[in-house]
Amino acid sequence: MSYSHPAVSDTPYALQRYRSARTPAPISSNSVWESLGTHATKGAHATKKTATLPALFISHGAPSFAVEQSATTSALARIGQNLPTPRAIIIMSAHWQSSKLEISSNPAPKTWHDFSGFEPEMYELEYPAPGHTKLAETLAQQLSARGITCSVNPMRVWDHGIWAPLLHLYPEADIPVVQVSLPQHYDSVACYQLGAQLAQLRHERVLIIGSGNITHNLQSLRWQADSIDERAKDFKLWLLQQLKIDIPTALDWQQYPNFRDIHPSDEHLLPLFFALGTGQRVSVVHQSMAHHSLGMDIYRFD
Repeated sequence: MSYSHPAVSDTPYALQRYRSARTPAPISSNSVWESLGTHATKGAHATKKTATLPALFISHGAPSFAVEQSATTSALARIGQNLPTPRAIIIMSAHWQSSKLEISSNPAPKTWHDFSGFEPEMYELEYPAPGHTKLAETLAQQLSARGITCSVNPMRVWDHGIWAPLLHLYPEADIPVVQVSLPQHYDSVACYQLGAQLAQLRHERVLIIGSGNITHNLQSLRWQADSIDERAKDFKLWLLQQLKIDIPTALDWQQYPNFRDIHPSDEHLLPLFFALGTGQRVSVVHQSMAHHSLGMDIYRFD
């Protein structure tokens, strides 16, 4: 099936917004590590301080993803084993929407079981990864200096968009995590631009993650079904192709016909564009569908 070329490439204002994401004077975390010393992060001495990490987009699925064993969870485990040990993780989850940009500065966030109706074992799971107050404050200061309205949030806890995938990626929960909120007024371009502001951090051994879902329509779910929603599959294949060849078209994803059949709301897709902003070369780590319509793809951006 072919689709007409969306409006982004032909709209000067939208294209100008896309290009403006490329900004000088990159935000850096170096002052954080210098002030904390060489061995500030567990395992840091085993990895070159200048190692460059990719960014990731992770489809985190239903909360039960935390206890599943599947091709998707195996792919996450392999990533965690094969990447250089991060100094820290910066992650945007679909499950923290806010009125303005916030950055978690809680040094010891609790595990929030932000769901209902699941097996009792789900409510016993804990992911005790520490936060990183100094890194959060440093990022907030630098973003504010660039005219981006933001603040730190010292009370934020880990929602399942954080801990469900990280349980498979880094099960020891020994890497500091800083969560970035998803402002309610942000669109794909704003998320892309925010990612672009943080792109330098990948070269400072900070792992940047967007956690959402490549397709997400809860009304279309069929639990444990082996069938595949062809509409959802077609959408994710189309979007992946745009990510590879035409980023402005990918950013204008709502030009896709009947896009609300795939994403009735946009919060689970927007973290993809946050990861994209940090590195425009996309590669597929994993592709699959679950529960009929839930796309479980994992992408890497370099």
